[in-house]
Amino acid sequence: MRAPIGHFDHAFPAPDRLDDLVRPVADAVRGWRGGTPAEQIVYVETNPEWADTAVFVEHYGKELLDTSANCVVVAGKRGGETTLAACLVLSTTRVDVNGVVRRQLGARKASFAPMDLATGETGMEYGGITPVGLPDDWPVLIDSAVVELPYVLVGSGRRSGKLLVPGKAFAELPNAVVLEGLGIPA
Repeated sequence: MRAPIGHFDHAFPAPDRLDDLVRPVADAVRGWRGGTPAEQIVYVETNPEWADTAVFVEHYGKELLDTSANCVVVAGKRGGETTLAACLVLSTTRVDVNGVVRRQLGARKASFAPMDLATGETGMEYGGITPVGLPDDWPVLIDSAVVELPYVLVGSGRRSGKLLVPGKAFAELPNAVVLEGLGIPA
């Protein structure tokens, strides 16, 4: 199979590579219910030593700079309650944590979740967190620019691989909310 974006040596339909995915991501792919067929989600092998964005695009294709998205875990706090959520924005932007995220979560304060909390709650490796396979009760906030792309490169749950996902498929995730202005200029 050839990857729909980028220049990867090995690309496979994600349902054929469940053993390469962390359990929550594999379970989400196995039980995929969206209008986009799971076979359109592509798993690509990547070298974790090339994870830095500049090095990554040098090896796998400069067009990936404009078609990659980052998934970050945020914590919204109000009173004694903390709400964890995921935010997906293009890698050329940053998450508007103190504006859009805070308002969407109804929080007094919002911030990036600590690494150990993010990895512990998701079952994914830091630097590989993906919106596919997150806890069912988490809001998944997605910048509208992400869903407009034909394919988007995101983490696979591990640093040694990535997923190429049709942009519209992100809007089909459980608790997905597509928002204008979630990603702001970096």
